[in-house]
Amino acid sequence: MTIRVPPNVQYSPVPTVGDPDIWERTGDWLQRHQGTIRVTQWTIVGVYAVLLIVPVLLPLPDNAAYLWANFTRVAQFAFWGIWWPSVILGTALVGRIWCGLLCPEGAITEFASGHGKGRATPRWMTWPGWPTAAFGSTTLYGQMVSVYQYPRPTLLILGGSTVAAAIVGYLYGRNKRVWCRYLCPVSGVFGLLAKLAPLHFRVDPVLWQHSQMAGVKPGPVNCAPLVPLRTMRGGSACHMCGRCSGFRGAIRLARRSPNHEIVHVAGQVPKPWETVLIVFGLMGLAIGAFQWSASPWFVSAKQWVARYLVEAGMTWPLETTAPWWVLTDYPLRNDVLTLLDGMLLVVYVAATALVFGMTTMLMIGLSTRFLGGWSMKRFHHLIQALIPLAGSGVFLGLSGLTVSQLRSDGIILPFVGEMRTAMLALATIWSATLCWKMAALYTNATSCRIASLVAFCMAMAPANIGWLLLFRFW
Repeated sequence: MTIRVPPNVQYSPVPTVGDPDIWERTGDWLQRHQGTIRVTQWTIVGVYAVLLIVPVLLPLPDNAAYLWANFTRVAQFAFWGIWWPSVILGTALVGRIWCGLLCPEGAITEFASGHGKGRATPRWMTWPGWPTAAFGSTTLYGQMVSVYQYPRPTLLILGGSTVAAAIVGYLYGRNKRVWCRYLCPVSGVFGLLAKLAPLHFRVDPVLWQHSQMAGVKPGPVNCAPLVPLRTMRGGSACHMCGRCSGFRGAIRLARRSPNHEIVHVAGQVPKPWETVLIVFGLMGLAIGAFQWSASPWFVSAKQWVARYLVEAGMTWPLETTAPWWVLTDYPLRNDVLTLLDGMLLVVYVAATALVFGMTTMLMIGLSTRFLGGWSMKRFHHLIQALIPLAGSGVFLGLSGLTVSQLRSDGIILPFVGEMRTAMLALATIWSATLCWKMAALYTNATSCRIASLVAFCMAMAPANIGWLLLFRFW
C-alpha cells in the first residue's frame, strides 16, 4: 500500500492503511480547487461591498418600506437576519469553513499580505487577549450606535474592520492572515464554536513520522492563519481551507465526536482569555447587549435617574445628544439616544456582564473544588464545557433579529418561543454532559462528580434566566 495523495501534489509514497472516505475526498477536493475558492471569495467581497456601501447612499426607509421592496432593508436582513446567524450556526456544525472559504476580510487581508511589506508580526499584536477585547468593545459600541438598525453604523463597524484587516495584511506577514489570527473581533468566538464541530482536519503524528523516516520532502503548504500543522490537535484555529489536505499523508478531513475537542484537547493548555470570553463575553455582555432595549429594569432605572436629575436641576444629560457615530441620532425616525441613555446603556450591559460572569465563575469554582484540590487548569477546562450554552445564546440573540425583521413585514414564524426554549434546554443538557465527561478525567468518585455537576448546572442558571427573560417574559 502507498500513502494516498491528492492529484497534482508531489508527495512521495509512505505506508498507510485504508481507502479514502467521503470526507477525505472532500478535503482533497478543497486542496485541488483553491482557484475556485478564490473566485468564490472575491465574489463574496463584491456582494459584501455592495451591501455595505449602497444603503448608505440611499435615503433611510420609512416604516412602510417592505423587506422585498427596499434595498436598505434587504441589506439589513442579509447581514443581521441571515448572514451572521448562519455563520454562527455553520461554525458549530462544520468548523471555521466561513473563515477559510468565504470570509471577505480573510480574502482581503491575505491578498494585501501577498503584495505588502511582509514585516514580522510585532510581539504586542500576538497578545492573546485582543480577540476578547475586540469582541467586547465592538459589541458594546454596536449597541450605542444601533448597528443592527442603520446602514451607516454597519459601514463604520464592518467596513472599518475590513479596512483594518487590509492594513494589517499589507504591513505584516507574506500571504498570511495575521489579522484573522490575532486581531479579528469574532476570531475568538469562531475558535470556541469550532471546538464543537464534528468535522476537522486531523493530523496523524504516526503517519507524519513515517513520512519523515521515509525521507519525504513535500512542497510547502501555506497555512494562512499560521497554524502549526504538525502539532495541531483540534479545530479551533484551523480555517478549514483544505490547503494542507494530504500533506505528508498525515492530514485528512475526518469525522469526530462533537465532544472530543472540549473534553480531551481543550484542557491540555489553560487559556484564561477564552474563559473571559465565554463567561463575561458570550454569557454576560452579549445577553446585556441584546436585552437592554427590552428590559423593564432599564426603563425603571432611566426614570429614577431622570427624576433625580430634574429635581437637582441638572437637565442637560436628558437633552444633550451626540453625533450618530457616538450615540444613535436619527430624529426623523424618532430614534435618538441622549447622554443619559448612552450612560445607562453602558452601565446596564457592563453590569449584566459583571453580575452574570462573576456568578458563573463562582459556581464553576465550586464545581472545580468538588473534583479535588484547587486547580486553575481544571477550572479553565470546566469553563470550556459552557461553550454549547454560550454559543446557542449568541445564535438565539442574532436570530431574534431575523424574527423581528420578518415580523415587521407581517411574516410570523410559528413556534418560535418553543423552539428557543428547546434550543436552550438542549444546549444546557449538552454542556452538562460535557461537564460529566470531564469530571471522569479528574476523579473516580461518583459522589464528587455529581456534586461537581450540580454546581456546574447552577453556573448555567444566570445565562438561561437572562435569555428566558428576554424571549419569554419581556
